Amino acid sequence: MASQESIIAPPEPKTTSQEPKTASQESKLATEESNLTSQEPKMISQESKSASQEPNTPSQEPETTASSNLPSKYSDRVVLKTILEPSDGRGRLAGERVVVGGWVKSSKQGNKEAAVPEPQKQTTEASNVSPRHKDVSCVEIFQSRIPIFRSIAKIFGGGGSSHPVREKLEPAIPGPPPPSVAYLLVSDGSCVASLRVVVDASVAPLSQLLPIGTCLLVEGVLEKPSMQEKYSTELKAERILHIGTVGQDQYPLSKKRLPFETLRDCSHFRPRTTTVASVTRIRSALTFATHTFFHDKGFLDVHVPIITTTDGEGVSEKFQVTTVFGKDARQKDSGGVTLEVIKDAVIQKTNLVEELKRSESNREALDSAVMDLRKTNQLASQLEAKEKRTNQLRTFFYGDFFSQQTYLSVSGLLHLESYACALGNVFSFGPRFRADRKESAERVAEMWMVEVQMAFSQLEDAMNCADEYFKFLCKWVVENCSEDMNFMSKRVDKSRSSRLASMVSSSIEKISYMEALEKVADIFGIKQEWGIALTPEHLSYLAEAVYNNPVIIYNYPKEHKPFYVRLNDDGKTAAAFDLVVPKTGTIISGSQSEERIEMLDARIEELHLPREQYDWYLDLRKHGTVEHSGFSLGFDLMVLFTTGLPDVRDVIPFPRSYLKANN
Repeated sequence: MASQESIIAPPEPKTTSQEPKTASQESKLATEESNLTSQEPKMISQESKSASQEPNTPSQEPETTASSNLPSKYSDRVVLKTILEPSDGRGRLAGERVVVGGWVKSSKQGNKEAAVPEPQKQTTEASNVSPRHKDVSCVEIFQSRIPIFRSIAKIFGGGGSSHPVREKLEPAIPGPPPPSVAYLLVSDGSCVASLRVVVDASVAPLSQLLPIGTCLLVEGVLEKPSMQEKYSTELKAERILHIGTVGQDQYPLSKKRLPFETLRDCSHFRPRTTTVASVTRIRSALTFATHTFFHDKGFLDVHVPIITTTDGEGVSEKFQVTTVFGKDARQKDSGGVTLEVIKDAVIQKTNLVEELKRSESNREALDSAVMDLRKTNQLASQLEAKEKRTNQLRTFFYGDFFSQQTYLSVSGLLHLESYACALGNVFSFGPRFRADRKESAERVAEMWMVEVQMAFSQLEDAMNCADEYFKFLCKWVVENCSEDMNFMSKRVDKSRSSRLASMVSSSIEKISYMEALEKVADIFGIKQEWGIALTPEHLSYLAEAVYNNPVIIYNYPKEHKPFYVRLNDDGKTAAAFDLVVPKTGTIISGSQSEERIEMLDARIEELHLPREQYDWYLDLRKHGTVEHSGFSLGFDLMVLFTTGLPDVRDVIPFPRSYLKANN
């Protein structure tokens, strides 16, 4: 036996045990010895916090390590994805001690099953039995396994004083029932799957752990479930380091699936649902893919302003920015004298002049009244002209932050042009705002846009870039979000993953506006007349029924596109395009910008836009103008297309729509 111990002994103790041995409450388990008959793994500490207190005796067995076993960089917590979806494909080993944290997704309470005694090993393995277990007689073995032998032992007396059998044959008192355990499915949002955590009642009060939404930080040992085959790994909890309790009466989430409409009213909790968590991870991947694509293509990231004095499209519904409100705050910067007061004074002084004219008694008083009336009329004319300019450009509030009317940006393309005309190829990624009160599944008040501008490029270049960028996003999600896409395919749209994969290799058709109109005219019963708008239904029909692929429609009537789009040589079409995808509609809109100042000036005048707003924009054409083109991708719409969800409000973390801004 001594020779056996010399082979398997760890640095300190001289005896072995079937139970995992720890140096302290925070140390790791030693790895299982290859020639030990114990059924429990025995691990050596990988990151023992008490290592400095242990003798520096070299272990005779190598430590078990794995690249996927690293904890979170900024916490001792191990991210569940490294356990359930390891990048190296082999996962964590049974017997590893880890600390995990997350929120309870589901729970149940049960009783611990009594352990079934192992059959006695053959006599050739007897020397491997741990010395901690005392020798037993054959009678005791029979007593523990076959009840009939217990009766025989009572009759025949047990056979000798060295084996106190009669003492064990006293009537047995029923013991307490097996302790309760809680089976918890815990998720930390890093992946689709959840980890099953088994907590004994002796570790923590189970009533605090069971409610859905409870936050836990647990230390324990990973094991392979003995009875459950649904879960490949489970955590046997040894310590509960943190419990974030839940008010069950007020917590909006439950075991039942809630409709998306209900979840929108509690947007601060809905990331805890599996669907919204998957959408968020896909959205994050698309964000990273966007920056990767343009960085690899040599584009510069430019941050354009959110507050602007310019209407980016000329005729859009805008949010006005101000720091004061109400009519009481409205003042005129004329020494406290308003236009209404001056007009009343003009009426009074006009009556006085008329009265003096009729009396003809005081010529000097009349001349003085006429002079006073003339000055008052001049002041009134000045104030009236100033108010007219003010109404055109700004609504001035006394004490307001800006000196002129400002808005939340509808589009950053105009500002982005100024950097493209200096740096070449640039892009921007940020929120854009529209005060549109119409209910729509594709539009809300605040949406994120990816905007691109390229100097020395034409319409065809912008279309090619948009095509390549769109396919790059689809490929990125297919290659990097397989688990989330599999879940979305099961839960939302069965064909979503295959649809996304087909986009990568698809050939995007390019048709003109007139060709598109011809293809939908008969189906929708509309006339093939120039200028008829293509509705979202028309565009969806082209992408889904006609081509069953993305389609680019270009050369729209100039009336359908913003003022800054370049006018084609025919004088009636604009150099613009839309990329339409199945099930979602228009996801990218682009154009070649008008670089000719006289043409741009004429369009501003034609649309009766306030020229003062665009003086800085026209300066780009006066000084070093260049051909340039670009496009905008509705990022939220791209997430909508990727996930297959029907409403854009379900892919935006905190959606803002008409009368809806809850937090």
